[in-house]
Amino acid sequence: MFLYSIFKRLLFLAFAFVLIFITSNPVHAVLKEGDEVPNYVRSQITGIDLHGQDLSKSSIAGATARDADLSDVDLHGTVLTLSDLKGSNLNGINLTDTLADRVNFQKTDLRNAILVNMIASGSSFAGAQIAGADFSFSVLDNDDQKNLCELAEGTNPVTGVSTRDSLECSDDGGGYKPPMPGV
Repeated sequence: MFLYSIFKRLLFLAFAFVLIFITSNPVHAVLKEGDEVPNYVRSQITGIDLHGQDLSKSSIAGATARDADLSDVDLHGTVLTLSDLKGSNLNGINLTDTLADRVNFQKTDLRNAILVNMIASGSSFAGAQIAGADFSFSVLDNDDQKNLCELAEGTNPVTGVSTRDSLECSDDGGGYKPPMPGV
């Protein structure tokens, strides 16, 4: 269990460095001429309506976006570090490959969200709705993972992955099922 924890943290750090490099290096940007990557770093965007927009590879680090409508937004490859999204509508959001450490996801609507490969260590999901969310290969704190397993139900309509399976919940209806040593 100790080795798994160390491995998980090393994986987090490696992914964080890669993500920071990719989002800060314009050579890797896939934008058309004249397009700008949206940047909401340290912005006060509480209540903003960005429903359905493509904000991929943008940065929302340190932003306050409480009670915002980010439903069906494509935020894959973004940096959300230290953001406050409490009470926001994130239904159907795509957070694949995001760095979301120390983010406040409390009381958010994450139903049908795609959170594949997301690094969310130190984040809080208290009171979040997660039916149909896909957390496959995401890095979450053990306590968050256990608590989310208590709420896990449904299948993501885009990926076809069940929320319980994506969180690696135990089959007996209980909480998180840690990986077997040596597997």
